[in-house]
Amino acid sequence: MTNETLYRVRFFSEDKIYEVYARDVLQGELYGFVILSELVFDTNTTVVVDPSEEKLKSEFSGVRQTIVPMHSIIRIDEVEKQGTAKITEISGNVAQFPSPVYTPGRSDT
Repeated sequence: MTNETLYRVRFFSEDKIYEVYARDVLQGELYGFVILSELVFDTNTTVVVDPSEEKLKSEFSGVRQTIVPMHSIIRIDEVEKQGTAKITEISGNVAQFPSPVYTPGRSDT
């Protein structure tokens, strides 16, 4: 068993909620963005296959890091063990609440 840090990250993307697991979560160099790298997916070779996890595997295949806008992040948890990555459809009248992103003002002095 490895003692590497593992994060579960939930974020909005295209009217869906993505839940992924990553080894590294960093503040991006671009203001207002979060970098997710070393995404981790289940490698079990079981007969039962989760279609949403397979979709995530194919969507992030070959991706070294993904950069997510800070206002799309729902939650970041440091977890002890990996669960199943998934995509959840947003049902009902739930929508992402628009929030302004703070931009530092100029100093005229």
